[in-house]
Amino acid sequence: MTYFTGQPEAEIRRRKMAAMITQLAPDNGYTQSTLDDVRFLRSDVPIQQTPVLYEPSIVIVCQGRKRGFWGEEMFLYDAQHFLVVAVPLPFVSQTEATLEEPMLAVALRLDFQALADLLMTLEIPVTRSNMPVSMASTPLDDPLGESVLRLLEALRSPEEARVLGPGLLREIYYRVLTGAQGATLRAALAQQGYFAQISQALRMLQTRYQERFEVAGLAREVGMSVAAFHAHFKAITQMSPIQYLKSTRLHHARLLMVRGGISAAAASAEVGYESPSQFSREFKRFFGRSPVQEALFMQEILQLSPAVGMAG
Repeated sequence: MTYFTGQPEAEIRRRKMAAMITQLAPDNGYTQSTLDDVRFLRSDVPIQQTPVLYEPSIVIVCQGRKRGFWGEEMFLYDAQHFLVVAVPLPFVSQTEATLEEPMLAVALRLDFQALADLLMTLEIPVTRSNMPVSMASTPLDDPLGESVLRLLEALRSPEEARVLGPGLLREIYYRVLTGAQGATLRAALAQQGYFAQISQALRMLQTRYQERFEVAGLAREVGMSVAAFHAHFKAITQMSPIQYLKSTRLHHARLLMVRGGISAAAASAEVGYESPSQFSREFKRFFGRSPVQEALFMQEILQLSPAVGMAG
């Protein structure tokens, strides 16, 4: 493989990253790497605004541009930027890409046990003075960029990925924890302040979304008053607890239809809806398309074969 010389270091790194991700992720959509916590994202075509649900992760955009719309805020995460999502968050995403210059990214699912062990080693104090943000985009600096580049190089070899991958992920976690966005992860990991309490509630909603929830019960489980819970939940997620639960259910239902090939009626029951007609109404209002239309649209983007017998 030939790399480029005579250009700024960051541009050389971008081209190297793009070349390796193109090799590792030849198809549109998500491609799982040989490491469980690492996936690649590729899009050869622009994708208009569509709701997505990001799990806690670090997303490094190597080429192309993505826009995120979160509540009333809009932010960019361009090439050579990285996004840290400290808690599971739904937002609206838009991808700018072309066949000649596809959007290429790598997503690292956060291993909170590994992060907690690293935080204890660093012995960095965590204060309650400033409320960390739930999601932010930052330019990739040279140390973090070189760490990501070494991870991509290792992922081209199954043996190197197995032997070197865990250490390289730890190196990337270290760079993020000690960088501009480290405060968000440190607050969530240290289980201090309102941020950690809301994070606990989000984990319950993400893992038990099929259940019935009352706001008062959620607030009680995390040790907050209802008023404080409402206020801090909205500050962190840009939505109310009920809106968050509804968004989570709809995202999981879409995934079941797209990846699992089940019907809208089956998906609605699986995620906790008692009324298929209510599910269809809320799904169309949220995604802008009916369940079947959205499933077919996503399968086309991801270049998946339509599921046989999909209905509803």
